[in-house]
Amino acid sequence: MRRGHSSGNYRNPCLTMHQPWASLLVYGIKRIEGRTWAAPIRGRLWIHAASKVPDEATIKAMEDFYREIYAVDGIADLKFPEYYPVSRLLGCVEVVGCVRREELACWEMVPEGVRLEAQTDLCWLCEQPQKLLIPFEMRGYQGVYNLEKKIYEAAIRGLTPVEGPLPVKFLLPNPQDPFSLKPGSISANVPETRTSELERSSSLTAAIAGARAAATQFSKKVQDLETTPQTNTAQSVRTLPLKSESFEEDTTPSANLSETSNKGALTSNNKEKISPIKYEEITRPSQPSSGGLRPHPGAPSKGSISPRGEHMKRKRDRPHE
Repeated sequence: MRRGHSSGNYRNPCLTMHQPWASLLVYGIKRIEGRTWAAPIRGRLWIHAASKVPDEATIKAMEDFYREIYAVDGIADLKFPEYYPVSRLLGCVEVVGCVRREELACWEMVPEGVRLEAQTDLCWLCEQPQKLLIPFEMRGYQGVYNLEKKIYEAAIRGLTPVEGPLPVKFLLPNPQDPFSLKPGSISANVPETRTSELERSSSLTAAIAGARAAATQFSKKVQDLETTPQTNTAQSVRTLPLKSESFEEDTTPSANLSETSNKGALTSNNKEKISPIKYEEITRPSQPSSGGLRPHPGAPSKGSISPRGEHMKRKRDRPHE
């Protein structure tokens, strides 16, 4: 099973997600993070927004989806984020468990709107969102990875709790075991045959279909970007992870309410109404003038490459033996 840069040894785990899903999770609107792989951690999970800029259609589709599923539980007025920043660490949530889609869809102990979020193979159950008052820039990686110590120390001081529209408490089967809420753990609490689906209004059905289509289309755009042949030297030099560049592989339609990979910059849709702090400016020591990126801890080291012109010049100047 694919994992991040650290294989199970998580100190301050972080997950890079695409917008608008990342902000919706940190704001407590999104309570289920859908994946095709089980959550490898319990407890605090930092959320980082990838650099791929969402278009207006994607944002509208996801906001419409959440309006409709909250309406099922009688919540009519949702306050969405004013903007969806990219390439930023946004905040964190508490991952309390992970169950299969079929289990969540039939779990009567949670609100109906939460059950409607079960759109992926495996569902990470998230509580207690907290956001950074001022998101700051950092790079992202594939899967779940550890935040660097300096980033963590800077971020932990800037958190503030978020009161979601309808906070949910997912009860553990065994309160003494934080990993007890896992795939198969609540099967005994649901009927053997799946209960009939909620009677859905036409607007709810359309919102669910729109959210699926938006996520699938978003994944396709990202895949197209990643598979486009590089045509010049500047584009081809990408041996090190770029800032906030995720290589997430969950791009199938089954992961349709999550995200894929990214590359982009802020647009008018993501206009900075506050000025995010660049982590490099406040904590990172001065870098060499070459501007080289520092590899992530645990990542393969990359040797420096001499420019071809300099190499040939030294060869010409070498005395004949």
